[in-house]
Amino acid sequence: MKRAIFPGSFDPLTLGHYDIIKRGVTLFDEIIVAIGVNADKKYMFSLDERIQFIEEAFADEPKIKVVAYKGLTVDFCKQIGVKFILRGLRNPADFEFEKAIAHTNRDLAPIETVFLLTSADTSYIASSIVRDVIRNKGDYTKLVPKSVKIK
Repeated sequence: MKRAIFPGSFDPLTLGHYDIIKRGVTLFDEIIVAIGVNADKKYMFSLDERIQFIEEAFADEPKIKVVAYKGLTVDFCKQIGVKFILRGLRNPADFEFEKAIAHTNRDLAPIETVFLLTSADTSYIASSIVRDVIRNKGDYTKLVPKSVKIK
């Protein structure tokens, strides 16, 4: 069984993330959306809210699981027996950053990184932009799945 993790903070889940996960399901038997937990980072949404956003967005897709983890992504991959990391690329800067991480991960463990280009209509969306729109009371609903709701 080919399994991949799609790691990130998902603060919040965006349509770009959604697109990569939906397309990734066609390549793998299971996608584990892995929410990295960093005690030093200030999140807009709680871990429970982020899990709920993702689970609700993919409620009809049994090949997608959601988990939280701490520490290095490659260590988590080894712990759960996953040999692939799925990543989305929006632009050349993403590629350079993700390439360095992929090389480092491969040095640390026998883990392959699979890159998918984001769709043209979601390539500009970043969680940081969505958070800024939310903070400034803008219409964030065009940037995220319907499961992302502000309380």
